[in-house]
Amino acid sequence: MNDDRALTVSELTGIVKELLEGSLPSVLVEGEISNWRPASSGHVYFTLKDSGASLQAVMFKGRASRLDFRPSDGALVRARGALGVYAARGQYQLVVDTMQKAGEGDILAMLERRKRQLAAEGLFDADRKPPLPAFPTRVAVVTSPTGAALRDILSVLGRRNSGVRVTVLPAAVQGEQAPEAIVRQIEAANAFALGDVIIVGRGGGSLEDLLAFSDEAVVRAVAASRIPVISAVGHEIDWALSDYAASLRAPTPSAAAELVSESAQAIADRVTVAADSLALGIRSRLERARGVVDSFSSEQLEMRLERALQPSRQRFDDAKEALVRGARDARLAARHRLSSADAVLRASDPLAILARGFAVVRKPGEARAVRSAAELAAGDGVSIQFSSGGADAAIVEVRT
Repeated sequence: MNDDRALTVSELTGIVKELLEGSLPSVLVEGEISNWRPASSGHVYFTLKDSGASLQAVMFKGRASRLDFRPSDGALVRARGALGVYAARGQYQLVVDTMQKAGEGDILAMLERRKRQLAAEGLFDADRKPPLPAFPTRVAVVTSPTGAALRDILSVLGRRNSGVRVTVLPAAVQGEQAPEAIVRQIEAANAFALGDVIIVGRGGGSLEDLLAFSDEAVVRAVAASRIPVISAVGHEIDWALSDYAASLRAPTPSAAAELVSESAQAIADRVTVAADSLALGIRSRLERARGVVDSFSSEQLEMRLERALQPSRQRFDDAKEALVRGARDARLAARHRLSSADAVLRASDPLAILARGFAVVRKPGEARAVRSAAELAAGDGVSIQFSSGGADAAIVEVRT
């Protein structure tokens, strides 16, 4: 090879391709699947990685159809194939012929351990999750301010219910700084009551891309939120531990926006249906009442009324008679007591006793009556009172 002649990119890539493919026609690689992407053609594109490096891989339709398990992000596998160079992108990749499970992936194992730990603490219990409001008017969104997720949320809210006020709380959604930023914004939304509901999420990505939403601090912040949280991480097949702690999981950010923004037309339709149902119920009750009234003549209605009033009238008459009898008996008893008292009073009158032939004898100057002959002596003067008039006398003889 002439060192002075410049190689074209294609020539250099061809040399690398010959060297690489010729030296490693078949190799067995163990690694963790990331960014598993089945194509409509049936081919599957993915990445094999470990803690220090990553390798692009492809498995064509015929080989992929023979797999006896369903690969997914985080799964640890052993893949056998040949190294090839994709000249158009200038990258090498593993063209996989066969692939078997090699055990649970490190990331999935870690997430499963964390999930069990947090579940044991009760962070995923349904009874501690605040319910979503029926008609939220303010929504706080914790996500990347430049991501597609925010655009999707704003588009859905603007189309379905433009009256919902949105507060965007920007946060990194990927990388080492993301968990702290997400936690800080969830706490800020609660501290300043920035929404009736909080949407926390991002668009799709690999399992590693979504790890921030499975961070323990993020999960605890979601669980501790007094404001209901909707976890909207990735696409429908994606998941994060925040899904379990949130009041509700949405399969996509757009679906989360739909959950908090019932369309104005839908609300109007519900009001119309409720009003129609209420009017129908009132008309139905009036018709039944009218049918009952029309089934009776005026004479029948009067008779029914009389029958209904008769017990009350009877009780009134009985009460009136009892009251009259009670008053009459009380008057007679009072008259009897008055007569008895008058008789007793008359019998006790001293003048009445004198009228029967008795007299009262007193010593001169004394008001007390003489009750015994022993109180007198011969020669004493006495005053005698009769029922009519009186006389003075002198005692001639005392007999005891």
